[in-house]
Amino acid sequence: MKNKTNVGASSTRLQKGKNKPFDFILFIDVLILLGMGITMVLSASSPLALSTTSSSYTYVYKQAIAAVLGIIVMLIISKIDYKILSKFYKPIWIISVLGVAAVLIPGIGVSVNGAKRWIIFPVFGRIQPSEITKLGLIIFFAAYLTIHRSELKELWKGFFKPLVFFVLPIIAILLGVQSHLSASVVIILTISVMMIMAGCKFSHFIIFGGAGAVAGGGLLYVLAKYFQIRADRLQRLGAFIDPWKDPLDSGWQIIQGLYAIGTGGLFGVGLGNSRQKYLYISEPHNDYIFAVLAEELGFVGCVIVILLFAIFIWRGIITAMRAPDMFGSLLACGITALIGFQAIMNIAVVTSSIPVTGIALPFFSYGGTSLIILLASVRSTTQHIKAK
Repeated sequence: MKNKTNVGASSTRLQKGKNKPFDFILFIDVLILLGMGITMVLSASSPLALSTTSSSYTYVYKQAIAAVLGIIVMLIISKIDYKILSKFYKPIWIISVLGVAAVLIPGIGVSVNGAKRWIIFPVFGRIQPSEITKLGLIIFFAAYLTIHRSELKELWKGFFKPLVFFVLPIIAILLGVQSHLSASVVIILTISVMMIMAGCKFSHFIIFGGAGAVAGGGLLYVLAKYFQIRADRLQRLGAFIDPWKDPLDSGWQIIQGLYAIGTGGLFGVGLGNSRQKYLYISEPHNDYIFAVLAEELGFVGCVIVILLFAIFIWRGIITAMRAPDMFGSLLACGITALIGFQAIMNIAVVTSSIPVTGIALPFFSYGGTSLIILLASVRSTTQHIKAK
């Protein structure tokens, strides 16, 4: 009897070990992306940092601090059951709305390069609330769609209601106040994927999503043409179609980015040897850091980075499939979609495959808020993964 008890206890411990909530492949993949990202921030930002702050390490120093803080947050989150988040999904949505609206508060909202997308937060300094809002919306919709799963096939309750009441207010603030088109697009795509995976009808998104996109594009054109509102959107579209028509202004960034990519060739000019980062590409450590990477590491380096993001998406899908409940599955699905869409859109912008819009490359582009949120969200997706 004693032997049977010992065998049973050993079997239980073995089973617990097999189900240990940790994805080693995803963890290593993220570490490689993070290491490459910090290295590229150092290389891409050094000329600009030296010319503005008299130190080549200003930006990479801040990015490294954000990475350390992000890892600390990862460790903290690893001790918390992700299911607790579902209990606070309503307050999380309210905080998400208030966060993006906080840029309107005098003395708190900060404008950079004509865009009011940042707020001053005590201790942490300048942060971008839209990055927090993205994760907040994912948590909210993972819980909301789980609770209302019986209504998801309906046109009003399953499609229009969640989009109109919970997504549209945030999109209105992002577009109307912050002029943040890229964040709006990423949020819409991410939430759409989550809703479809939860059980909403795909036909609803095809019919009404397509009609909404056409109507929105028409409205933007009319506002820009006849009311001079956000006319720079049309300038960006024109620069995308023919950047050499205005090479010294609207087409400058596109052309310089393409020069960097073309110069890189197969193996690149060598790490740290980029020429376009010397004030040709505007803020090369931000949205166009992939162009510097292409110049220094070449086609091979680009393929490696793309494969690393592909591995991340693959492991994210596996995580969503193995999650023990619908909330966990949708949480992993949303975070994977968010990072995947941002990576695809950033690379598409830099390679002039889509019109220029300000969107960061996850784990690479300079930005403390984004990096901390990314690392925190990645850890939350691995808590509920089950071994085969």
